[in-house]
Parts: sequence; C-alpha cells; structure tokens
Amino acid sequence: MGRKRHILVDTLGLILAVVVHPANIQDRDGARLVLGKLTQVFGWLRLIWVDGGDAGSPLAQWLKELLPRRGLRLEVVKRTELHTFKILPKRWIVERTFGWLSNYRRFAKDYEYHPANSEALILIAASKLMVTRLAK
Repeated sequence: MGRKRHILVDTLGLILAVVVHPANIQDRDGARLVLGKLTQVFGWLRLIWVDGGDAGSPLAQWLKELLPRRGLRLEVVKRTELHTFKILPKRWIVERTFGWLSNYRRFAKDYEYHPANSEALILIAASKLMVTRLAK
C-alpha cells in the first residue's frame, strides 16, 4: 500500500504541518487531516491556498465550523488550461518544498512502517533546511 504526504507551508515554503496517510484516503480527506492541525497552533494564519481538487468539496465550511471567529478563509488556486504546462500562482510554493524534500535519499522510497515515522523524518529534513538557511 502506498502513502500520501500532505504539507502545510508558509509563503517561504517552510513546513508548518505535515500528515502522512495511506494512499486509499482521498486528497480532500487528507486536506482535512492537515488542516485539522490548525486547531493546535498557527493562530496568525488568515488565508490558506488550496489545490483546485478541493474546489467542490465542503472544506471551507468544515474549516469555518472547526475554527469559528478566526477570520480564516480558503482560496482555491484553479488551473486555467487543462493539458498545458503553466506555473500556477502560489501552487509552486508547495511543489518547491516537495522538490527540496526529494533531495533527501530517505524519501526516494517509503521505508517507514508507521506514518508517524515518515512525518517525523519530514520534519527533521525541514528543520535541516531551515538551519542551513539561517547559518548563511
């Protein structure tokens, strides 16, 4: 069975939250898992950009019920043309972060038995990226 990784990043591409789950869970439900971590921290967030796959889902309503009086809103980054390559605004931030993570050989294959171990290793790799940037 495969795995999917969902990450919540800031505008610099630094990881705020990560969820690793089995591949048989739909992306919309995976988005709920990672956005559910907003209840714990990140009170300063006001805008979240989501993939176009979440456009038809009740994700925005669910988030309003989860975090009332927060002033948090979802904005869907939609694709304009289907079968052409075009860099979507704001979407490249998450893709760039996945690209940075792919530089670590450990993420080439899924070696971990427990999803929590995969989440921890992603956070360790993200911490190394942040420390490397701070050291410059």
